[in-house]
Amino acid sequence: MKNILDIENVTMQFGGVVAVNNLSLTVNEGEIVSLIGPNGAGKTTVFNAVTGVYEPTNGRISFYGEKILENYPHGKMKKLYAGENRGMYTERMVKTPDRITKLGIARTFQNIRLFKSMTVMENVLLAMHVRRTSNYFTATFCLNAKEEAANRAKAEELLKAVGLYENRDDLATSLPYGKQRHLEIARALATQPTLLLLDEPAAGMNPQETEELTAFIRHIRDTFHMTIFLIEHHMNLVMDISDRIYVIDFGKLICSGTPDVVQADKRVIDAYLGVSEVD
Repeated sequence: MKNILDIENVTMQFGGVVAVNNLSLTVNEGEIVSLIGPNGAGKTTVFNAVTGVYEPTNGRISFYGEKILENYPHGKMKKLYAGENRGMYTERMVKTPDRITKLGIARTFQNIRLFKSMTVMENVLLAMHVRRTSNYFTATFCLNAKEEAANRAKAEELLKAVGLYENRDDLATSLPYGKQRHLEIARALATQPTLLLLDEPAAGMNPQETEELTAFIRHIRDTFHMTIFLIEHHMNLVMDISDRIYVIDFGKLICSGTPDVVQADKRVIDAYLGVSEVD
């Protein structure tokens, strides 16, 4: 199975607070991998590092072998200790969020961030602009009509695939909460990712909406041949849908493995899942 995301020895420090502490993990192609842990464990900080929102204090992140980030603890320069350039220094390497999106990584957020004054279709079309080939000149002289038409056709197909085509002309905020989550995922898919990061997609959902979301995530993975990296507190969803799970506490990895392995680990039970009164 091919590794598509590699996080190596990543540390994220805010002043005296270490939000992520020397974390290493991998996500393989075609998997649904979950990252869980208590509130404040550093999960969203990991997503922010992967998507270029934060620049970690230390570590390396690679996507399909291409470095997204490489940083070292002693400033902005790295000394080379091997090869013909040994003894020289090289600058740290950090890609910006837009470049990371173009590589094929998209994300959603814990709090829904739709464009409230736009329709369902407009939200999706706006996300497609990251892949546009037109420029200021072609836009000014209306030479990009073909591309606009092609994007609209793609957006319609995408909305059909996620069950939102009938709502295409509705304001995004007029949708029920569960469908707003689906639209946020559809907007992320419009950037044509190969890796989709979902930050607590079941937050605020009732049991029926959560069950529908579980089926929806599977549908997304299978229909779009997607790899999914998921943060979630809803344990039934996590255990039901994940191929592998990583558990962090105070920014450190405490357990990883299949759902069965994680559920049986005492460190996870103590740190996150809780223990019964009998125990």
